[in-house]
Amino acid sequence: MAKLYFHYSTMNAGKSTLLLQAAHNYEERGMAVHLLTARLDTRAGKGRIGSRIGLAREAGTFGTADDLFRHVEALVPRPACVFVDEAQFLAGAQVWQLARVADDLGVPVMAYGLRVDFRGELFPGSAALLALADDLREVRTICHCGRKATMVARLDGAGNVVTDGDQVQVGGNESYLSLCRRHWREAMEEPGFL
Repeated sequence: MAKLYFHYSTMNAGKSTLLLQAAHNYEERGMAVHLLTARLDTRAGKGRIGSRIGLAREAGTFGTADDLFRHVEALVPRPACVFVDEAQFLAGAQVWQLARVADDLGVPVMAYGLRVDFRGELFPGSAALLALADDLREVRTICHCGRKATMVARLDGAGNVVTDGDQVQVGGNESYLSLCRRHWREAMEEPGFL
């Protein structure tokens, strides 16, 4: 039976690397895969999934208004697995559509994304995935103190912690820092802490 999986973590845990590795494993066994990434994330290029260690490949893109069930249903041949990067940017309705891909089309869906934003709040896509996914898998990374990082701080151009702003701001190491909850709390209470 196909399942909807959610692989979640903070920034810089290697989610995209794991996605690309898993897709390669399917293809190495002669199985077709379909990769999707958020249209708004162009850090690796438009329609590309890229990792910090240099792995990258082409992918289809999604915006929050796209019907992902209809998209996958129309693929010929039907893939053995669908991989979704930047899953935090999915709309709640799209997570239901991906659940239908698994349930009604029998195609496993592997979604990879952030759990919370820099304010410690769930992204809409992540909230829906946490509620609907058949299998939740945490991808771990560490804080500078050695504890498990579960939070992310947003940094301004000078490297100072930012405590407010829009939920979505695409960026990488220059914009975000993964922290344990204790150090995130300290950073949010004392901007410039780092």
